[in-house]
Amino acid sequence: MKIYFYFFSLLSYCSLSFAQNSPSQKIDANRITDYLSRLPASFKVTMAVESISGEKLYTFRPEVTVPSASVIKIPILMELMEKVKLNQINLDKIHTIKASDKAGDPSIIGNMPDGTKISIRELAWEMIHSSDNTATNILIKEVGMEAVNQNLMRLGSTKTRLNRIMLDTLAVKQGRQNYVNVLEVNDLLRKIYEKKVATPALCDEMIAILKNCRDRSTIPRNLPKDLPIAHKTGELTYVRGDAAIVYTKQPFIISVFVEGFKEVSQAEQIIGDLAQICWENLKK
Repeated sequence: MKIYFYFFSLLSYCSLSFAQNSPSQKIDANRITDYLSRLPASFKVTMAVESISGEKLYTFRPEVTVPSASVIKIPILMELMEKVKLNQINLDKIHTIKASDKAGDPSIIGNMPDGTKISIRELAWEMIHSSDNTATNILIKEVGMEAVNQNLMRLGSTKTRLNRIMLDTLAVKQGRQNYVNVLEVNDLLRKIYEKKVATPALCDEMIAILKNCRDRSTIPRNLPKDLPIAHKTGELTYVRGDAAIVYTKQPFIISVFVEGFKEVSQAEQIIGDLAQICWENLKK
């Protein structure tokens, strides 16, 4: 059942910045608002679309903090590279897989036999490429959870936080969740793009890693297969999200999270549709 009065709630949450848009980058806000208004009332969408320079092209519920799912792996990657910059971690360092490393879900790294040797760089790539939770938990131990959060604070993020390792169900029951804010994660991606963190070479590697994310069911879903997209997806039973740099002629940054769905495919379709609308407006 479509809940059309949902449209009115959009008006109170939706923040548009027509005056700040560059002449060549504008979004048909009415088209997005109409799309959102047709969703069932139980669906909660949080999104922000910005130019690469930080101009807000369209935002909806931008003040909200949402469960991050695996999108939190972006700041983990960033803190890893900060420690590489400081010579505190070497990407070529070899880690030996132990039973205690394994997050408990089937994954490329998690399925490796105990005693397998793998570099920190390979763990970083797999953390993003297949969203490997075992690789992620190893890297959290390497860099330190508090260090990730301190770096987020240093970079200006006040809502995005890493509060638990991956698949820590006890932590979730205790109310310890990982969170992200769409404007903050956009800003993190922008800082990587503009090479304002770590070193230029390490930012290039982060972009290459993010472009290698194999999950194409959300933001890349309806976009050309040859369009470069540096992004990280996230999925829990109650949230589906994606944060991306989309490499159009003038790249733009988009983050979309959906909560309240019954089937994850519904959330993936919504994210893909919204990304397509934005791409159609901004691809020139």
